[in-house]
Amino acid sequence: MEETKITIADSLAEIKSSDWDGLARKNPTASYDFLRAMEVSNCVGDGTGWYPAHIFAHQGNKLIGALPLYIKSHSYGEYVFDWAWADAYQRSGLDYYPKLLCAIPFTPVGGPRLLTDDEHTKDLLIKSAIQFAETNEFSSFHCLYPAEDEKSSWAQHSMLKRKSFQFHWTNKGYITFDEFLSSMNHQKRKKIRQERDKLSNLGISLETVKGSQASDNEWSFFFKCYQQTYLERGSTPYLNQKFFDSIRSSIGEHILLVFAKFEGDFVASAMNIIGDDVIYGRYWGSTRYIPGLHFEVCYYQAIEYAIKNGIARFEGGAQGEHKLARGLEPVETDSYHWLAHPQFADAVSSYLERESPAIDNHVGSLQLRSPFKRHL
Repeated sequence: MEETKITIADSLAEIKSSDWDGLARKNPTASYDFLRAMEVSNCVGDGTGWYPAHIFAHQGNKLIGALPLYIKSHSYGEYVFDWAWADAYQRSGLDYYPKLLCAIPFTPVGGPRLLTDDEHTKDLLIKSAIQFAETNEFSSFHCLYPAEDEKSSWAQHSMLKRKSFQFHWTNKGYITFDEFLSSMNHQKRKKIRQERDKLSNLGISLETVKGSQASDNEWSFFFKCYQQTYLERGSTPYLNQKFFDSIRSSIGEHILLVFAKFEGDFVASAMNIIGDDVIYGRYWGSTRYIPGLHFEVCYYQAIEYAIKNGIARFEGGAQGEHKLARGLEPVETDSYHWLAHPQFADAVSSYLERESPAIDNHVGSLQLRSPFKRHL
């Protein structure tokens, strides 16, 4: 067998998009175009706290494996929160940053991280990342939201598993949105119908359009809404206009935009990414507050689209227990963590042993509040 060569690159430009996408399992968030758009728009790179350090595995001229990897100088844009770990390091006189991260920037959705089908190459990619962290004296190495079939590979390398959860909607063979509502208990079903009726009575109109078919004006309004959401929270958007321009032209068929109009004017918008039998809910914003509009634009329109197109799942993301009443249920998500300092690794391990059952208990309590009818 030809020797496998491992290289680390600060840009995806060093390889062909077809080579990367041949390993990315048709997942748009892990695609070359999505990640490369982050780089060319300077959403990652110098000055952002996200410095690309992708690992490539070649046999001869053939790319046989890859790992999307970033050197981080902070923990923003990850959605698996390790600020307490960083604080503990600092209080002990140690530096937590830089750290090494395998993830899709600003995108808390599950998907392929070990871009290979070969078990030996998976093992080599993880070992290479840990060795890179050790050589550069990084405090830690983290993998966020790996695909289900990768988790055993990550767990084999003394990486600590951390549980969390998100809210996902599952298509149980529904033919219509009303059929979906009929599976819910009376109170929750009535609430959703009232929310939708109020918007309809106000004259709110809704439209979904693929990103490749949306007009310049529609994309411009969506970006305005995206910015507005961050401004309302007193923060700066992670992504810029150049990023959205790039994915519009490259993966626009995988983007679903939702628009709401009131009295002929746009008032709200959301962006979803369509993967293989899944819709990922990502960004939303509005230019005026209208009760119930957030739920309609962010959840109900995506669920309706999934039902009409036979899509199995809609992922509404982390946080926001209000999603439960809208038919999205808690689903476990995992991350994996390697820490260089033995004592801190032990301390984090002990912490996770306590945190994990607490997460299980919380998810269990949420499940007891399920909006769906109970069957004896």
